[in-house]
Amino acid sequence: MRLDRRLFSLLLLLYAAVCIPAARAGFPQQKDYLSALEADKIRDADTSNDRIKLFLTFADDRLKKFQYELEHPSPSKHEQLLNALMNAYAGCVDDAADLIQLGIQKQENIRQGIDLMATKSKEFLAILQKLSTDGRELEIYKDNLDDAIEGTRDAMNEAVEAKRKVAPPPVRRKN
Repeated sequence: MRLDRRLFSLLLLLYAAVCIPAARAGFPQQKDYLSALEADKIRDADTSNDRIKLFLTFADDRLKKFQYELEHPSPSKHEQLLNALMNAYAGCVDDAADLIQLGIQKQENIRQGIDLMATKSKEFLAILQKLSTDGRELEIYKDNLDDAIEGTRDAMNEAVEAKRKVAPPPVRRKN
């Protein structure tokens, strides 16, 4: 009887170790730089344009939080917070650029998202370059800043290229 319980317990533990991770693998992963509310907003967005706008809004938010953290350092985990915010910014911009590419492949109407990416990426790049030249505590976040600058440049170039690929809106003829 005791041996049966041990065997049952061992089999149950083995089942849990194998099946639970396999079941979780089927669910989409939440981006680690998005809050649950932000992930819900992305998931609930109807179009790729809406998702692109949301990711760029979140990127803008991360960049503003980064600037605030530089001006008003938190007493604990200041370095980790700066790096996390810069990584989160880069992730949001990368995801918006990926959505533009996906929208082009699916032949969706993403002109508004492309235009927003073109204008916002220029603004973001100016801020990041200013941080690169005369930012406080640059040695803490220099690597992440360089990655963010490169990602923003890539996103800006992709937006310019996407403008060329996406057909212009139809023009109504007057009779």
